[in-house]
Amino acid sequence: MKNKIFISLEEAIKKSLELADTSTLIESIPLEKALGRVLSKDIICIKNLPAFNNSAMDGFAVKASDAGKTLTIKSKIFAGDKGSSASLAENECYKIMTGAKVPDDVDTIIPIELCSDVSETKVTIPSEIKKGNHLRLKGEEQKEGNSLITKGETINFSHITLLASQGITMVEVVKKISIAVISTGNELKEPWETSDDEEIYNCNSYGIISLLNQKGFEASYCGVIPDNLEESSNCISNLKKYDVVISTGGISMGDADFISQAFKENGLKVAFHGVNIKPGKPIMMGKMDNTVVISLPGNPLPALINTYLFILPVLSKKQGSKAFYHDTTFAMNTQRFTVKQGKVNIVLGKVESGNFKVTRENKYGAAMITALYESNALLVTNEERASFEVGEEAHLITFDSNLVEKESYIFN
Repeated sequence: MKNKIFISLEEAIKKSLELADTSTLIESIPLEKALGRVLSKDIICIKNLPAFNNSAMDGFAVKASDAGKTLTIKSKIFAGDKGSSASLAENECYKIMTGAKVPDDVDTIIPIELCSDVSETKVTIPSEIKKGNHLRLKGEEQKEGNSLITKGETINFSHITLLASQGITMVEVVKKISIAVISTGNELKEPWETSDDEEIYNCNSYGIISLLNQKGFEASYCGVIPDNLEESSNCISNLKKYDVVISTGGISMGDADFISQAFKENGLKVAFHGVNIKPGKPIMMGKMDNTVVISLPGNPLPALINTYLFILPVLSKKQGSKAFYHDTTFAMNTQRFTVKQGKVNIVLGKVESGNFKVTRENKYGAAMITALYESNALLVTNEERASFEVGEEAHLITFDSNLVEKESYIFN
């Protein structure tokens, strides 16, 4: 790719997200299958939380004005009891259990362990109490008509809990987008095939699909495309039914790099081809009719790094999620290393206890798979950087981080 002008990483991220028009297909699914799915509409509160005034503790339901008095226990109220109406006379209280409905003639709950002289019929209330303590009021958490969860949120365990509290059993979500993953290269063998010393196993597709699965996406493996323009074009013509097609290899300037031309023969409109980053500059993205096409380098390390950096945000946005920007965390750099000035460098490293250590002194090749295994974070430099010094604070994208709604500054 000599004499080619590469766009900046910032511009590439912007263009890639512009390609990701949000899916408009929706479906209703059972609540127990909704984990990880994206809501297609707002969820409105239909039942007050809590639904009635109730006790947050086992103890005694009293009037705050009776502080310091010895009271007669009128009755016991258990969780689930119905019809607990106001019935106290002067100097009386209720013994009450956690979650039980609180009658209207009391305003405070005193935990049993704070009371003295407790018997079956009498209890002495502390002289210093705060009115309203341990009393959960109807609707104080959520009121009917409130917006509980908004369109575009990805459902997690806390959403499931909240939805169940409303008696919701079916949820309307964005239908899962369809993703195809292909590889290119006559030298590739599948893991179940025999590979001689001049052939290599296809690890890219398996790594990419497993990364997507780990992040909540489902992808179909569609095999290896041969290094032949006509065959490549025919294979690609069958992929237009997918929302997204991800390929690895065949987009540089080698004599056998046919994939970009094969996509173009199938109507691909290229948004960009080549980004000023190291590693991973020969990345191509565009639209083939309604299909987003993302062509990655053939070497495993930049292919997987670019999957994390570019593809996850694109898929999240296309899936309808509001969160499609990488989040960053901070750590202190513990080892000096150099980077290639004039490019944005994507540096692998490990974060532990707030400290960042670069992987292998930032000296690893694009085909080196174990460098990924040894790392749990990416550091993204700006183009002016030539080195990173000990003690500098680093913005990092960790492999276990979630995407967020607000764009973070990722450059160092």
